Amino acid sequence: MPDLTSGPIGPTLVAFALPVLGTNVLQSLNGTANAIWVSHALGSAALTATTNANTIFFLMLGSVFGITMAANLLIGQAIGAGDRALAKRVIGTAIMFFLAVSLVVGLVGYTFTPAILTAMQTPPEAKRDAIIYLRVIFMAIPFMYFFSFVQMAQRGTGDSRTPFYFSLFAVALEVCLNPLLIMGIGPFPKMDIAGSATATLVSQTLTLGLIIAWLYRKDSILVLKRHEWGLLKPDMAIMKSLVTKGLPMGLQMFVISGAAVIMTRFVNSYGTETAAAYGAAIQLWTYVQMPAMALGMAVSSMAAQNVGAGKMDRVDKVAGIGVMYAAILSAVPIAIIYMIEPLVLRMFLPAGSPAIPIAIHINSFVLWGFIPFGMSFILSGIVRATGSVTPPLIAMVISLWVIRIPFAVTLKPALGADSIWWAFPLGSIASLIMAASWFRWGPWRKSKLLDTIPHGDAPDTGHGAPGGVEETEAAEAVLVSLRSSDQPELNRPVSEAPAE
Repeated sequence: MPDLTSGPIGPTLVAFALPVLGTNVLQSLNGTANAIWVSHALGSAALTATTNANTIFFLMLGSVFGITMAANLLIGQAIGAGDRALAKRVIGTAIMFFLAVSLVVGLVGYTFTPAILTAMQTPPEAKRDAIIYLRVIFMAIPFMYFFSFVQMAQRGTGDSRTPFYFSLFAVALEVCLNPLLIMGIGPFPKMDIAGSATATLVSQTLTLGLIIAWLYRKDSILVLKRHEWGLLKPDMAIMKSLVTKGLPMGLQMFVISGAAVIMTRFVNSYGTETAAAYGAAIQLWTYVQMPAMALGMAVSSMAAQNVGAGKMDRVDKVAGIGVMYAAILSAVPIAIIYMIEPLVLRMFLPAGSPAIPIAIHINSFVLWGFIPFGMSFILSGIVRATGSVTPPLIAMVISLWVIRIPFAVTLKPALGADSIWWAFPLGSIASLIMAASWFRWGPWRKSKLLDTIPHGDAPDTGHGAPGGVEETEAAEAVLVSLRSSDQPELNRPVSEAPAE
């Protein structure tokens, strides 16, 4: 397994984050490709059906995101601590948990699909197709949940490349199957809207089978041999940690989604052109955020292993380097977009559209705010890796629901639509201030995912490869403002071993 507890931090962090970034990009491109096939082959009503169904689908995936992340961190800490037996117990408990949850969600969702779509006020002309599509998706839920869990678990072991390769295969297979099953090309049956959902079902199921076979072939720690099947009996302490630590992380998805719905309603009140401009701008924001989000996943996995290994001084270095990288990797695409913005926006809006100057105006307020957002995402990822999961959730609620939305409402009479655009960077800055404050003064270093996983300061004077010293010195400059003057263990030079 890759070792995230030694060696140069910067190169290791980038090498780990790049496949995660690639996976996120693939998933976005896959959704775009599916929408193109459905809209061109079946029309706007079918596209509306898939849009409504996918809203439920992503909500279902988001609901278990926190649990998969908690499993990732538990596995990472166990591996960092060198406790292979504990890692196996976590895996066995998580397998049974996801098996039970996925079967329940799939069965309940399949049964109540019509009621769910009625509650969403799905347009009547799209409802029939939406029911067909969503029911197939609910049949795929068990395989999707397991695929998501296996990907997260592999990252917990320090391997982010393998999930990327299998995601690439799954996306390529789904993109190819979509037109074949929708239109019935060659020997494939013509399934219309069900063909798109079936492409998802087949690609996820086949890829899950292949990745499990590959893990057995590699004798991965993630697979349980016949003599280890007793570990499938849930460990109640691990189960409690998965739920209590996973739920706050999963709730962040709901907090973000809910705030996005409210902000979209505000934008819609300013008319079609403003709404179109906002929609085009969001397309750019999605890709601008991806590097920081990939780095956030990387620093969480790296920090979890180092927490388990007792190298808390190295966790601080990961934080400093991660914050620097997030700022740089967010600033670069933002600067490029600002330079060629009209050209980029024409990918989503017709040339000469009155929405283009509106989108440029929106981005002049919003885009740069993703730099502090990315930096806060890194610090929150570090904190969560120790098991301190509630403060990042509270910070998210405050930045979105106490600052962003009220600001947009309160200043609307004075600023008009600009109150909405200003609300975005203000919320991001608030997130960074809260994340940095908790990192500096909060007792997150004392948090634990499981009491059986030891962690604490331990010597870490080696960097393992040339170049580590330079990057650490640069990281120290970032961490100066994050470290408390009354905490001697945080003010020592980062290369100095703590006192025994």
